[in-house]
Amino acid sequence: MPAYPLAAPLRSGNRRALARAITLAESSRPEHLLEAQRLLAEVLPHTGRSVRVGLTGVPGVGKSSFIEALGLRLADAGHRVAVLAVDPSSQRTGGSILGDKTRMPKLAVHPGAFIRPSPSSGALGGVARRTREAALLCEAAGHDVILIETVGVGQSETQVAAMTDVFVLLTLPNAGDELQGIKRGIMELADLCVVNKADLDAAATRRAKSELAAALHLLTPRSASWQPRVLAASALTGAGLDEVWAVVQACVADGARVQARRQAQTGQWFEELLREAAWQALASRLDAAELGRVRAGVNAGELTPVQGVSALLEAVNPDRRRGGG
Repeated sequence: MPAYPLAAPLRSGNRRALARAITLAESSRPEHLLEAQRLLAEVLPHTGRSVRVGLTGVPGVGKSSFIEALGLRLADAGHRVAVLAVDPSSQRTGGSILGDKTRMPKLAVHPGAFIRPSPSSGALGGVARRTREAALLCEAAGHDVILIETVGVGQSETQVAAMTDVFVLLTLPNAGDELQGIKRGIMELADLCVVNKADLDAAATRRAKSELAAALHLLTPRSASWQPRVLAASALTGAGLDEVWAVVQACVADGARVQARRQAQTGQWFEELLREAAWQALASRLDAAELGRVRAGVNAGELTPVQGVSALLEAVNPDRRRGGG
């Protein structure tokens, strides 16, 4: 089979080719899905060499500003930085503002950086449906640091932890009240907690660090070989950013842990794709009218959701009703 046309320019670091490749991977058209998988299979041997960092936090914590400040520092140091920023999609129209480039104006024009905002499109976990594929394509294009910004409320972004090497939770000074809004699960996944905007109030920052450290001490670490750290930083002044990057590097220094984490993530990705494919296969066999009737029955309270699903399964597999396979 001849080489996929986008593969060579993508591998050479062509930004337009990378943007086109991600657009192809994000497309919902069946023919584009096949093309995207062909491209990914071709460039897959050239992936896996980056540091993948996920960042989340409550609204107002300054994720975009923090990522821009850190990204500029890394790009100026010679790293090739890719930022995959996820914007929430409208539940009514499916539209998305995609304003991350406007929130990172300096990084957006840096020759060593690439920013790609993508709509969440209703996907759970704070990431877009094809964020994993986008990260692989960025790696194939030569980016050695991948920063993934979640849509972010500090509660449901567990999915980003399943595709990164280091998971960073950003918080604010006076974190005592804020900690009440952060679910235990998201903190258990954090490899690093950073109190951002530390320049606002030194005393509050110290209290926040102490409270976070105490909270983390009560939780089971994500990895037996890594104890989550708590740092303070300021995207505005740049204070603490070098220490943040040093801790990120320390976290990925254990190659065996990173490799084991990535293998587990690949397995989880496979299971997610399998469930998606199973639903698509089922949907292709369902009669639209029957699906509409059952859905209406569930919505009206005439059927429980479990009864509705069972009815649809019996419709495509009558043997279930007779007790067969």
